[in-house]
Amino acid sequence: MDKKELLKMIPSAVNKVFEHYESTEELTLDDTNRPVIVDKSGVAPNQIIKMVLMSDSLGRAQVIIPADCLLDVDALNRSVGRSLEALPNEDVSSLISRYSLTELPAIPDITGLPSIIDSRVLENDTIYVESGQPGQLIKLSKEAFSISTKKAKEASFVVPLSSIPCNPESSSNDLEKINQAIEKFTSLRIKQRLEDTLELPPLPQSAQDIIKLRSDPDAGSDELADIIERDPSLAAQVVSWASSSFYNAPGKIKSVHDAIVRVLGFDMVMNLAMGLALGRTLKVPEDESKGYTPYWHQAMWIALGTTALISKIEPAYRQSFGLSYLSGLLHNFGYLVLAHVFPPHFMLICRYIDANPHVDSAYIEHFLLGITREQVGSQLMSVWNMPEEVTIALRHQKNETYDGEFSEYASVLNLTHHLLSDEGVIQAAETSLDESIYERLHLTKESAQAAIAKLLENKDDVAGVANLMGR
Repeated sequence: MDKKELLKMIPSAVNKVFEHYESTEELTLDDTNRPVIVDKSGVAPNQIIKMVLMSDSLGRAQVIIPADCLLDVDALNRSVGRSLEALPNEDVSSLISRYSLTELPAIPDITGLPSIIDSRVLENDTIYVESGQPGQLIKLSKEAFSISTKKAKEASFVVPLSSIPCNPESSSNDLEKINQAIEKFTSLRIKQRLEDTLELPPLPQSAQDIIKLRSDPDAGSDELADIIERDPSLAAQVVSWASSSFYNAPGKIKSVHDAIVRVLGFDMVMNLAMGLALGRTLKVPEDESKGYTPYWHQAMWIALGTTALISKIEPAYRQSFGLSYLSGLLHNFGYLVLAHVFPPHFMLICRYIDANPHVDSAYIEHFLLGITREQVGSQLMSVWNMPEEVTIALRHQKNETYDGEFSEYASVLNLTHHLLSDEGVIQAAETSLDESIYERLHLTKESAQAAIAKLLENKDDVAGVANLMGR
């Protein structure tokens, strides 16, 4: 592609800014200073910068940070004497559409808003900003970028992600870290048992009964239906789920037994009922991060996505559909636990997530609390004597290097999350995928993508099923 074609790919709003600099003789647009489009691969993360739009009672501001860092909202506000929070998504979208862009490049003069720039950004001789096109960046010389930030306020308020040791591969001291976090952030006396420490309700009776049933080789549909029907609310959800358009079952589903035998099957209903029973022990918080997928919608997508992927694996290498489905339903359970145990600090987590859409939640939680939702969720599953496959899946779903027992359950969660976020079905920070995961799961990339594509054909039906989950 020649130079003229590359220049055409630069958003017009960006070109106008630098043409203005040239017209005012602030910058000479030659081969060293002219913005150009480059491929993102091979560019170090510390050279890429991000813009976060924020606001408070004094007005809006644009905050510019390195892409490999976490924006420490409290440090920022201390530095500039303000109370900035991330701008709501709808306001950001409105601003982006005004300039006919898909996202705002981190070039202050595009919007004209006051700028605050972290000092780390200015350490690089070459700077790269998002172009709005997948896999492509705009390359800027330090001179060109400095002109765009000459009115910016400079301060230090970021934390390198490399300094935050979130979700270490070993889980041997997770309980100790959880207790330390609770001791640090609450006045509770630290007790020995996790369920007492976290002041959580005990495992629901229906879930206890299903766990016992799971270990009975002679158990069948009648016994499972009896357990579920003792809980009218749970029974109603299972019947509604089986009656949904997603399954398009012939005739009316009149009972839990009907749902098991005619539509869902024993294994599916067992794990669905387990997930629903556990999900009802804790409420989904009313005040959540602005840009993230609703809890039950994400749970449903991940659960169905894991089973879609497993269906493409040869039977000799295939893990349990039921346990993978249950792991998907519960993959984000630690999020509910954090909201329950650390209410004021949970709101702080939400503020940081809103201000750091480029950073995985694990870094933010570890930075603020010293623990992550994956650690606390898996510990609670262990206390509740859930299957070890589920406990491992929740704990290591973000640890791509984990290769211990039941690693396939964690890996399929990881891959499902990546593929669904790539499709925009669930919102998540952009992270790279180690493509060796396909080989470890005995999957091809093409078959995995085809499985997700097939699931996406039923997008509205999946959303309908998810709406039933939180009732």
